[in-house]
Amino acid sequence: MSDYIARNRPDWEELEKLVARARRSIRDLSPEELARLDVLYRRTTVHLAQVATRTRDASLARYLNDLTAAAHSVIYLPPRGAPLKSAWAFVHDGFARAVARSWRYHAIAAGLILLGAIIAYFAVQQDQAAAYALLPEGEFRQPGASREQLLQALRYGRDEGSGQKFAFASFLFSHNLQVGLLSLALGVLAAVPSVILLIYNGMMLGAFTAVHHGSGIYVEYWAWIIPHGVTEIGAIVLCGGIGLQLGRAVVCPGRFTRAESLRRSGVEAMWTTLGVAGMLVVAAVIESYLRQSHLPTASRLVFAAGTFVFWASYFAHGFLAERRLKKNPKF
Repeated sequence: MSDYIARNRPDWEELEKLVARARRSIRDLSPEELARLDVLYRRTTVHLAQVATRTRDASLARYLNDLTAAAHSVIYLPPRGAPLKSAWAFVHDGFARAVARSWRYHAIAAGLILLGAIIAYFAVQQDQAAAYALLPEGEFRQPGASREQLLQALRYGRDEGSGQKFAFASFLFSHNLQVGLLSLALGVLAAVPSVILLIYNGMMLGAFTAVHHGSGIYVEYWAWIIPHGVTEIGAIVLCGGIGLQLGRAVVCPGRFTRAESLRRSGVEAMWTTLGVAGMLVVAAVIESYLRQSHLPTASRLVFAAGTFVFWASYFAHGFLAERRLKKNPKF
């Protein structure tokens, strides 16, 4: 056995050095060294099998087992990137590209919300009693409210302290995240509940808009709702799109089993969900701090326009990046 060890130890020591260098930075190894690493790994696995079956040297077998396991992790496991670098890659275009890959579902979700808003808006204009059926119980901003009451509600909270606004932002994020996750998760029920929730959310928005328009409140109402609404409604649309995507995986699994189809869609949807959570944080901060501020109406509208341009540009970037990747897989 001593001759066996003496004959093969140089290979083991060389493999140890290559593994140590690769763990520090795989890029430091040349193509020739990477090829050598693979050769030595395969050779050492043979040595491990020989030692395990032909001898009782437990310490040598343990040493070779640890060495081959370390080499295996270097060769076959994907390199772990720095957490901050991975997070930046996701924020930069990972989220936008995930949305781009499923854009049809998100477009349908946006259409359902818009449909609900249009139906409710005209329904309330034709019969104001419809607002009582559509708006949440206890909501005082109903057709019976005066113009002054509605304006007072729009301007409420502007003099609150930062602590109260922070608590409100936390509540808004928690509430909106629950609504979004509900719309997302119910997609597994053939997407029927997701469709209903999307239309209902649109109807509440349409009824709320009709109430304010009915009292002649136009510009200030939109300056109140769209600075945070662009981001918040966008997040709700994406949650609904995920729900539709999961529903399709259940109803039309294709060549996969329903469980496998749902798993594949779930992995893809996970990336969008992470991005949506970030959007809801942003929306909660805007709704709590900017909406409840003394910022002039014109400035609010400019901010809302800037927010819309930002998100439109961000997701357009994701579409372009995904298109380039399809044209050139090495991109």
